[in-house]
Amino acid sequence: MQPQSTISFAHGQPNSDQITNLHSFLPLLVLIVLGVVIAGIIILLSWVLGPKRSTNEKLSPYECGVEPVGNARERFPVKFYLIAMLFIVFDIETVFLYPWAVSFRSAAANIIHSAASGAGQFRLTGQYMLAEMIVFIVILFVGYIYVWKKGAFDWE
Repeated sequence: MQPQSTISFAHGQPNSDQITNLHSFLPLLVLIVLGVVIAGIIILLSWVLGPKRSTNEKLSPYECGVEPVGNARERFPVKFYLIAMLFIVFDIETVFLYPWAVSFRSAAANIIHSAASGAGQFRLTGQYMLAEMIVFIVILFVGYIYVWKKGAFDWE
């Protein structure tokens, strides 16, 4: 006997709850289809109705109003990419603090509510969350010091 999935039809016929659940997604499907159709129509109209006069000036690369100088295929120093990647790493790590703060705030609220009942589970959860964030920040800080000592932040 095969295990039944959550969307199983008894004797090949869907029940009324399953039909109701599928109907709730119909407005979303209509919105997606309508968005794709409108975007396609706008792109098609701009291509058909737009001017098609190409000149040498229009085909040349535009660099903030300044004439391009040198080769566009020039290599950037690796230091540029290193700084960019370090920025992304530390920026993303900082973004992780916001959801943690929201979760910690709700855990702290549970600690206050559970203190009167004598339940120790929520208190341990809040302490565990705080300890995890301290470990996270210490690891981030050690990485920051390591990168600093290696001279990755020095722009030459």
